[in-house]
Amino acid sequence: QAAAGSGSAAPRARSVCRLLTRRAHGFYARDAGVAHRQNLGLLRQIMCQESTKFKNVWTTHSASPIAYERGRIYLDNYQCCISSIAQEPRILYQKPKCSKSEKIEDALLLECPLGEMLPSPSDYKPSLIVLTVQNWLLRLSADSGEILEKIYLAGSFCKFRYLSWDIPQEVMVVKSAQNKLPAAARQAGIQQSILFYLAVFQVLPLSFIGMLEINKKIFGNSVTDVAVSNGILIVMYSMGLVRLYNFQAISEQFMEQPFDLGHEFNWNGQVGVVGKYPFGLPCNIKITDTPPLLFEASSLENVFQIGGYPWHYIITPNKKKHKGVFHICSLKDNALAKNGIQDMKCCSLEPDWIYFHPDMSGRIIHVGPNLVKVLKLREVKNNTDQTEVAEDFTIVANRENCVNDAVTVTASGRVVKKCFNLLDDDPEQETFKIVDYEDELDLLSTVAVTQIGADGRAHLDFHCNDHGILLKSIPLLESWDVTYSHEVYVDKDLVLHIEQKPNRRFSCYVYQMVCDAAKDDECSSHEKTERVFCKKGGRIFEYI
Repeated sequence: QAAAGSGSAAPRARSVCRLLTRRAHGFYARDAGVAHRQNLGLLRQIMCQESTKFKNVWTTHSASPIAYERGRIYLDNYQCCISSIAQEPRILYQKPKCSKSEKIEDALLLECPLGEMLPSPSDYKPSLIVLTVQNWLLRLSADSGEILEKIYLAGSFCKFRYLSWDIPQEVMVVKSAQNKLPAAARQAGIQQSILFYLAVFQVLPLSFIGMLEINKKIFGNSVTDVAVSNGILIVMYSMGLVRLYNFQAISEQFMEQPFDLGHEFNWNGQVGVVGKYPFGLPCNIKITDTPPLLFEASSLENVFQIGGYPWHYIITPNKKKHKGVFHICSLKDNALAKNGIQDMKCCSLEPDWIYFHPDMSGRIIHVGPNLVKVLKLREVKNNTDQTEVAEDFTIVANRENCVNDAVTVTASGRVVKKCFNLLDDDPEQETFKIVDYEDELDLLSTVAVTQIGADGRAHLDFHCNDHGILLKSIPLLESWDVTYSHEVYVDKDLVLHIEQKPNRRFSCYVYQMVCDAAKDDECSSHEKTERVFCKKGGRIFEYI
């Protein structure tokens, strides 16, 4: 019995070991993440079925910019928030119109981290970090607009204008506008050495890391812009030069004194409370010497990207004649990859663009008027030290009906020669305008537009992210003017189209997934359909 017992225990032990190993790698069957991924896989299958349609459920218009973040549509400078999840617009909150001194300059959505204990129950719900014109940093409830935290950044010596992520959902950067002296001060010979201010925060709980100044005495006279991303301080120059520095090393080397929000401080003769009016935040990172340079490159218009595996970067040679030519080089030794010069040779008004695929696969997406190329980096055969750029797949615009012959013959037999050729992005030809990646559904989305007379028609296509196969095409019913600014968001079973027209007129079109085959014609017809107008919270919405 003992032998039988030990024999039966061994398989159980092996099973437990296998289970623990799979669990350590995220494969535990009862894990919430596994269930969530399975649900998203089912949603993707349903979305891409032929019978599934997307219906324009409602539309609204605004005289101010419209923003979208995770199921919430923000209007009136973030004073109005509407849920985009319901088939009818549901106003989450509507605040009174704010004064010019309370205007919001920029905003970031903040979501709570997983597996961490947070000091306040409100920290576990999404919130909105907003920056006002008077240098206030506010954390608002994303669902009610209630002010949860309030930090005063600085006095009138600088104007903070921009919010960005250093590390998404972990470290946030607040950047000032470039300091410029008035013309009279410049004529009087007064020198301005400080160009930008950067304030850096850890989020949830919100804590102050430090504030530093970008000084021309340290970084040079020709600095045009600065950013912090993934722990790297990026400094850009007017001649196309881009320099990278280790931000963590800078903060450790030049930090004069750490400060905590809400604590009293005595700094350079000033006594106050950190983050409170009128003192704000101390500039406690003083760079007194040029920090060690990590990397530098010269690129047209300072366009510089890092990504791929192994690490590579993309630049455009710093001459105007090379606009639209991209070089893919190794970060290790600056060597140009084999087939590393990508040039679509487009003849178009708008240039092609290139970027590293956001799916973290290390691939590269190169978008032209009628082509979307997905490229991959791989080792050269028989030479492991060199990398080559190879084509993974290509998506081609539908231009089968396009006739662009240089010579035509009339019915009478007369030969007519054209004196011009159509541009590659001529509005009468189907042209790619937007290419994006939906990470939760692992879909590559494209928006292609064709101008038919005075009317532009667009369709949103979903492609397999691995092979580029077309899985679904969704017609956008509203007219698409290629001269306007457009944004399209795909958020699981929701599609949003935000359009900016001349004279600060903004429109938001909300599409939702419909699985009722009986409504197919209603969802996909471009013909004029009867619309119902409804007023909610002082705002007019259109329904089909």
